[in-house]
Amino acid sequence: MIKLFGALVDTAGRCVHYHSNLDVVALKCAQCQRYYACYQCHDAAEDHHFKAMAKTDPAPVLCGNCGHTLTFTQYHQGHCAYCQHAFNPKCSLHEGIYFN
Repeated sequence: MIKLFGALVDTAGRCVHYHSNLDVVALKCAQCQRYYACYQCHDAAEDHHFKAMAKTDPAPVLCGNCGHTLTFTQYHQGHCAYCQHAFNPKCSLHEGIYFN
């Protein structure tokens, strides 16, 4: 099982910053290669700022609901390709932080 980092409020990846029913996505930092609930959790815990992953990385996203890693294309569908849990559509507002 892949470890999920952050100021988590539950095991599905919801954190103190983002905790709606749809906030179950963790993103991988290109520098430390850890999956964090959000960039704010990452920046509070690490000694570097969150670095965006390439959209071509084979597993830049982790579904906190089922634990499967996802490609950018799978994530961009708006729900997990494995468990079908919907993702927060407002995450697209932060796409430039998480992906390049």
